[in-house]
Amino acid sequence: MEITTKLVETHIIKTDGSNIEFLLLKRAADDKYPNIWQMVTGTIEKEEKAYDTAKREVFEETGLTPKSIFVVPTLNSFYSYEPEYICLIPVFVCVVEENSEVVLSNEHSEYKWVNRNIAKELLSWPQQRNSVDIIFEYFSNSKSLLKFIEVVI
Repeated sequence: MEITTKLVETHIIKTDGSNIEFLLLKRAADDKYPNIWQMVTGTIEKEEKAYDTAKREVFEETGLTPKSIFVVPTLNSFYSYEPEYICLIPVFVCVVEENSEVVLSNEHSEYKWVNRNIAKELLSWPQQRNSVDIIFEYFSNSKSLLKFIEVVI
């Protein structure tokens, strides 16, 4: 069985120092996984670095340009039975300006900025909810022992 990395997940946040909001996107009704709420996801193109995919997909799906990108110290994963493989998914977080304007691609029908608790209620997969907690811990707790690696953009 193949173990591969074909996708990325990228959470988008904005923070004013005391509040952290997560951007969630609702998939279009006629797309794969219709009407679910999610973060930005995307396929890594040939010869593309995963963090470059994160940056590209953020712009393609939301029109946003990150002011910083960090590697979240976790992976998402899933098993595919046809064809059979295990996919390991790197997770990123992009920080955008507080007043950033979202422009959705046709992959999504709605968006909303939400706090951590609502993000966890809306996200479908446990590992995605776990990523929200890890991101929240890092950006809200100055005494956190978590260390995120910032990607040079």
